[in-house]
Amino acid sequence: MFINKSPDGLNNICGKNISRLRKELKLSQRELADLMQLAGIDIDKNAVQRIECGKRFVTDIEIIGFAKVFNVKFEDILKQ
Repeated sequence: MFINKSPDGLNNICGKNISRLRKELKLSQRELADLMQLAGIDIDKNAVQRIECGKRFVTDIEIIGFAKVFNVKFEDILKQ
């Protein structure tokens, strides 16, 4: 049986990078969620928190949205 989790047991590999990039910009999780909504991605503060701690899967559309908000390549969001 295949399990959809990263090697460390998390539901995503980008949460740590999203957290790091958010903190580098001195944004709160609420502010990041607001910026994502302005970019057309329907996400709230609780979803950001769950992504950052690895409890929530992240869609490809959300990854591209995070990359736009952080002004980085999507590959930077996915680095392990």
